[in-house]
Amino acid sequence: MNDILIPILIVVVIGLLSGLILAIASIVMAVPKDQKTEDIRAMLPGANCGACGFSGCDGYAKALATGEAKPGLCTVGGKDVADQISSYLGVAAASMEPHMSVVRCLGSNDNTGNRVNYEGITSCAAAAAVAGGPTNCTYGCIGLGDCMKACNYNALSVRNGVAMVEPKNCVACGMCLKACPRHLLTLVPVKKQAVVLCSNCDKGNITNKVCKVGCIGCMKCVKTCQHDAVHVKNFLAAVDPEKCVGCGECVDACPRHIIGLFNV
Repeated sequence: MNDILIPILIVVVIGLLSGLILAIASIVMAVPKDQKTEDIRAMLPGANCGACGFSGCDGYAKALATGEAKPGLCTVGGKDVADQISSYLGVAAASMEPHMSVVRCLGSNDNTGNRVNYEGITSCAAAAAVAGGPTNCTYGCIGLGDCMKACNYNALSVRNGVAMVEPKNCVACGMCLKACPRHLLTLVPVKKQAVVLCSNCDKGNITNKVCKVGCIGCMKCVKTCQHDAVHVKNFLAAVDPEKCVGCGECVDACPRHIIGLFNV
């Protein structure tokens, strides 16, 4: 009987001593908490999206506490969080211009098609890795919903083969931008403005072959704009949101109807 009990007691004693040593070590070697960082971290929404430019909410909170960053970089928390942190730090309220995500493509099933029948993993990234993707337009939306899966705010959906954003749900976290293998999504200021909803950089004759509504770089939008807000580069029009006044003249001038006038 003792032959059994003695080894058990030895193991129990070793376990207790090891637990005691670990407990003491955790107290002695513990890294002191920075209460300032902890307080700021509690104010942040916890999305950990990285839109602020830091490694999630923990990284941004630490940078704020040490003065390496300014309030107002958290797009998910918005102005309310920025004001709360500014008040806590005793600094002037941060100015924040709300943004939203926009899909720069109108390549629905009605406007374009696929050059091959893709039957692989239901993922835009996976499809894009196979011979450049299945779509006729190599710049356009693949429509398998990687952006939708990345969004935690139900702001994205895929309709008729192309991704679309619900403005009221978008918090501009930028997760969809990272998820899209063709980089079709961009953040734009929430204001009345024109936005080019195309990403095709091919010459007009090539674009015509793959999409009914792709930008052909005709320059009509550029010639119409009186505010120097529209320019064409690499056969693709782009609008400068800082110069755009939302007059809508470029929208009316576009023969392909791929410039949208946002009023959100």
